[in-house]
Amino acid sequence: MNSQTDGISHGPLEEWFRERVTDLEPPLDYEKIHGGMSNLTYLVTDQSGARWVLRRPPLGKTLGSAHDMGREVRVVTALDGTGVPVPPVVGYCEDEEVTGAPFYVMEFVEGPVIRGPEQAAAFPGEDQRRRLGEGLVETMAKIHSVDVTEIGLGDLGRHDGYVQRQLKRWSGQWEKSKTRELPLVEDVHARLVELAPPQSASTLVHGDYRLDNVIYSPTGEVAAVVDWELCTIGEPLADLGLLMVYWREASDEPIPLITPATVEPGFPTRRELAEQYAEITGRDISKLDYFVALGFWKLAIIAEGVLARFAAGQYGEDVGDVVERSRATIDLLVGQADEAISRIA
Repeated sequence: MNSQTDGISHGPLEEWFRERVTDLEPPLDYEKIHGGMSNLTYLVTDQSGARWVLRRPPLGKTLGSAHDMGREVRVVTALDGTGVPVPPVVGYCEDEEVTGAPFYVMEFVEGPVIRGPEQAAAFPGEDQRRRLGEGLVETMAKIHSVDVTEIGLGDLGRHDGYVQRQLKRWSGQWEKSKTRELPLVEDVHARLVELAPPQSASTLVHGDYRLDNVIYSPTGEVAAVVDWELCTIGEPLADLGLLMVYWREASDEPIPLITPATVEPGFPTRRELAEQYAEITGRDISKLDYFVALGFWKLAIIAEGVLARFAAGQYGEDVGDVVERSRATIDLLVGQADEAISRIA
């Protein structure tokens, strides 16, 4: 076994685990969990079969708070006991001497992550798939109902000006990470600035809420929400808008690199999910198209950042044809942001 593999230093990490986990049976095995394209996630297993999940930033240079481990673990810890399902935290380490970057470890939550049709096959009934979507929206509503001050997250971010901060932040990220000129990104940004609606509420916002950022129980209930790295305080409709972006339907134009589970029969439509959210929360969703446009635009910029890191070797993998296919995906996302913003202009 190598002492260093893709950001994992086996010896120092084993010592860290020994200090925090009773009955640990080393040596530990590490397996990168594929699917996430931002922070790196590993499945850690000891010789008894006990399992944990470790998260750390990508290798090399990162873009500020997008990979802030301390912020992410703070959110997950604060949410424990609120009714929002999250994995229990084992510990957080700021000492970069251990494995090259801050990291945290969570208990392993048993259950499927539904990334595509293959995982959706575990729930073959159309009523089961409908329930997967309904549970996702119910859990989003729980996130948006949390009293951030009561759980100690009142200072996680400003409570007003969410859209303006998002536009400034992601425009800046585009300038830092872009691998080419794409004028439509700037054009959509200008229209998003011009058409920004007043903030409807101030709630906890996950920032990347989608089907495959949830672990389901074997019976199809939401067991844990993961990947809180973009969490902040702000406009709840931004989460719903981004869910609409990810929730592809069978009649939608395919996105390169992505075959979502939700194109399979039985999953609710976007309209049904949005109406369910409005019914549960009582919120006005008439401005949802704006947040769909914002979601497409933001996702395109995130994808460009991932592409830049792939090209720089920060994921420790061969690039292959990822660059070409990623650029096609980004072009499509920006085009759909353009279409969405045009519907409300």
